[in-house]
Amino acid sequence: MKIGEILVRRGLISSIQLEQAITVQGVCHLKLGELLVTEGWIQTTDLEQALLEQKWRQKGLWVID
Repeated sequence: MKIGEILVRRGLISSIQLEQAITVQGVCHLKLGELLVTEGWIQTTDLEQALLEQKWRQKGLWVID
């Protein structure tokens, strides 16, 4: 699962914010999470938790939705 999808599922950003961030990301060439933290839309701890979830999901260890 992509990091943006995780953040939307957690209610940390809206799908509209995700679309806006992806558009800006194409111009500034930052990673999505870095951009969202820089813009103040999420906290660093939110990003860390979402990245951890993403890692667990990739390894097939995430079972709670």
